[in-house]
Amino acid sequence: MGKRKPLIWFIVLLLTASLLMAGGCNQATQQTPTAKQQVLMASTIGPIDAGIVKALEDAYEQKTGVRVRHVGAGTGEALKIAQTGSFDLVLVHAKALEEKFVADGYGTERIALMYNDFVIMGPADDPAKIKGEKSATAALKKIADSKSTFISRGDKSGTNVKEIEVWDAAGIKPSGDWYKIYEKGSTGNVPTLLYTDEQKGYTLMDRATFITTKDKIKNLAVLVEKDEILINYISLIPVNKAKFPNINADGAKAFIDWMGSAEGQKIIKDFGKDKYGEPLFFPNSPEGLKL
Repeated sequence: MGKRKPLIWFIVLLLTASLLMAGGCNQATQQTPTAKQQVLMASTIGPIDAGIVKALEDAYEQKTGVRVRHVGAGTGEALKIAQTGSFDLVLVHAKALEEKFVADGYGTERIALMYNDFVIMGPADDPAKIKGEKSATAALKKIADSKSTFISRGDKSGTNVKEIEVWDAAGIKPSGDWYKIYEKGSTGNVPTLLYTDEQKGYTLMDRATFITTKDKIKNLAVLVEKDEILINYISLIPVNKAKFPNINADGAKAFIDWMGSAEGQKIIKDFGKDKYGEPLFFPNSPEGLKL
C-alpha cells in the first residue's frame, strides 16, 4: 500500500500541471477573456469510469463556454489533493471523510448531487450461501464464517470506506488469507471488479460499475442488494476560498448550481438509459428530487 503513494502523487502532479496549462491556453482563445474559463475538480473514480462526470462537464461547457476538467482518485486521495489548494471543488462519496474535510476548513459545505447503491457480488456457486440475503451485514458474516475469498480495494476510497462501514456494522474486523486487498485497488472500481471476477471471489461494488462492466464479467453475479446501508450518496464540496484565495470559487459555485438545477439533474436522471437500458445514478438535489 505505502509503495503506491509516491506514484499516485507523481501522477496527480503531472495531471494538475497539464490541466493548468490547458486552462491557460483555453483562456487565451476565449471570446470573453475577463471571465474565468476553467474549473478544476478532484473527483472520485467511479463516476468518471461510468461516464457521468464527462457528460456533465461537456454539457456545461456547451452551455456556458466554461471548461471543467477533473483529476480522478479514490475519495480519500481526492480530498487529500484538494487540500493543496490546486482544485476548486471535489466530487466524493464518503460522508465521514467529507465531514472532516469541511470541519478542517478545506471545504465549505457538503452538497447533495446524486446517488446509486452498492451491491455485494460473488461467484455463481456462492460458497458462502449469501444469495438473496436481505441484510448486507448478515451476508458479510457468512462470508467471514465460511472464509470465502473477499476482495477489497483497501485504499480509503469511497467504496472501501463503505465496505469497512458494513464490516463494522457486522461487528467484524476482516483478516486472514481469505480477505485479500487488491494491490491495484487505487486504480478504481473497474480493475477491482475484474480482478474479483478472475479470482471468483466476493466484493462490495457500486451498481454503476457492475452495469457498465457486466459484458466483461464471466463469473460474478449480484447476490445481495437493496439494503439501506448500501445506498451510495455522492456529494459536491466547494473548496474554501478563505483558505485558498487563488481558487476559482465563483466558477465552482456556478458549476455546482447548474449540476443541482433541473437541467443538470435531468442529465443525471437519464444517464445510462440509452446505452444500458437503466439509469446509473439518481438525482438528489432539491430540484432533482422533484423530477
